Amino acid sequence: MAEPTPPSRQQLVAGAADMIRRRGLNATSIREVAKHAGTPLGSTYHYFPGGKGQLAGEAVRFAGDTVAKVLAKRLRAGPVDGLRAFLALWREILTGTGFRAGCPVLAVSVEEPADDDAVLAVAAEVFTGWEDQLAAALREHGAEPVEAGQLATLVVTATEGAVAVCRAQRATRALDRVAAQLEKLVAAAVEG
Repeated sequence: MAEPTPPSRQQLVAGAADMIRRRGLNATSIREVAKHAGTPLGSTYHYFPGGKGQLAGEAVRFAGDTVAKVLAKRLRAGPVDGLRAFLALWREILTGTGFRAGCPVLAVSVEEPADDDAVLAVAAEVFTGWEDQLAAALREHGAEPVEAGQLATLVVTATEGAVAVCRAQRATRALDRVAAQLEKLVAAAVEG
């Protein structure tokens, strides 16, 4: 009989990101993450000696990097394509989970982690990274620098807000409406 494969650190990080996006940070425990990821509890403490704060920070960064990779790939074709990919990703997450999951970056941002400002700092870095990617693509395609930065902030914040509203309403209407308006604004900024 083959030896069982040891749990990977990545399984735990991905599992934590999934739980945070579904339940929020405060309702996610190390024990539940281990169970959700199908790993022994001891391996969680082995990989994350800093405890829940360290695991949560890495889960938020993992989620942020996942979105950033999608953006990077699609922004090569232009800001409108990047925007569409960003919005499609959130639509897929919402509908694919029956509106039970949203953004783990937003979740930790609104919950005020009890004893770990480092998690909030990671969330801030992630949001800023997404804005920077979008702003750079907008500038590269002809948008004015100040407008590009402002529009990138609008895209990220409006989308995150729409995701939260969609979860509450159990429908994509808010995201669809935000998408329609953002696409007009992004197209106008690059046509300019």
